[in-house]
Amino acid sequence: MRVPLSWLREYVDLVLPAEELAHRLTMAGVEIEAIEQIGRDWGQVYVGQVAVLRQHPNADRLLLAELDLADRRLQAVTGAPNLRVGARVPVALPGATLRDGHTGEPFVVQAATLRGERSECVACSEKELGLGDDHSGILLLDADAPLGRPLADVLGDTVLVLKLSPNRADCLGVLGVAREVAALTDQPLREPPRDVEEDGPPADGCTRVDILDPDLCPRYTARVIAGVRVGASPRWLQDRLRLAGMRPINNIVDVTNYVMLELGQPLHAFDYD
Repeated sequence: MRVPLSWLREYVDLVLPAEELAHRLTMAGVEIEAIEQIGRDWGQVYVGQVAVLRQHPNADRLLLAELDLADRRLQAVTGAPNLRVGARVPVALPGATLRDGHTGEPFVVQAATLRGERSECVACSEKELGLGDDHSGILLLDADAPLGRPLADVLGDTVLVLKLSPNRADCLGVLGVAREVAALTDQPLREPPRDVEEDGPPADGCTRVDILDPDLCPRYTARVIAGVRVGASPRWLQDRLRLAGMRPINNIVDVTNYVMLELGQPLHAFDYD
């Protein structure tokens, strides 16, 4: 179980440094296996914006991207298919250490000439930053990500890696960990709202749940949601899933995974058709 402290803070005030908090939790039976500092290795990586995007004159599958970093503009040669003018992206300058998108091995960014065009920086994928395994395109940031700001200030976080014993299933969700932290540090717990507005015909007229073995599964419920449009999740939700060790897929899959990680309650979305 991976618990980002930025997510944990939504439910409880953190009054201890990460190391002390990890010690308290471990002594209470919630073992913290590691503390990961996300963004610690992102020196020389900043928020940039695609100002100009044009075809590489000597390569059909490459593009020339002019990247604005607020105080300078640099050119990158890239083959990423998801870049667009106006997109905000992580930009690594020469001297930055990234992970190779194919091998995962670390490499140091250097200016180079590719097929006759100068590449002065690297627009980074999720895999190159160590945030996940996706190297199919550049990691797109929120449109309001502050231009020229170090990426560590925008996406950096501290993650507690829990090694839970079978009797601590109550901590298989961020809220459960927050409850434990609240008890250990004498802080109030802020539970997320659970009110749901419902309208339309009752769900039992649309679907049915049969529990074949009540001893193994005493309760299983279903809710019918109409008018859903499948698309990409909001950036903040994708970021939290990545920090928690899950790959964003789309808004439907992501929100069920989010609630599972939040509450420790497994969910699944079925296509009604």
